[in-house]
Amino acid sequence: MPDIDGAGREIGNLNIREAESVDIPAVIRLDTRITGMIKPDYWADMFERYGMRPNRFFLVAKGEDDSLVGFIIGEVRTWEFGSAPSGWIFALGVDPDVRLNRIGTRLFEAICRRLAKTGVDTVRTMLAREDELNMSFFRSLGMMGGPFIQLEMPLDEFSG
Repeated sequence: MPDIDGAGREIGNLNIREAESVDIPAVIRLDTRITGMIKPDYWADMFERYGMRPNRFFLVAKGEDDSLVGFIIGEVRTWEFGSAPSGWIFALGVDPDVRLNRIGTRLFEAICRRLAKTGVDTVRTMLAREDELNMSFFRSLGMMGGPFIQLEMPLDEFSG
């Protein structure tokens, strides 16, 4: 069944695959559209670190016309702060025009399948408390508060 965009238009069959270097300009454009910030160096570095590497996953979702409609990035992290190895998702972006068409869900499921194949049995992510859109999305997929609490402090007294 083809996916339908928010305006009721078919976006064609969705192809989810490993990102390639030729995808990075489209990832940059989509991220800029979502965040309002252009970060080409950041995305080049992300691809260098997470594209096509063992236990690291940089996936893209492309429509039938080969247009990029989403991406997700994650990896297996092991034994941080005493936790068993687990999967972590730390970047997800979906074209706002097609956001309500399960693209994010399908990206999430695709990365979870890859993470499960590595042998981990848990997936985690971290969100800003006020990020209601992503909080609702991840909770709708069954994610909930985990056993860790993030702590932070400003480094003002250490700078200078």
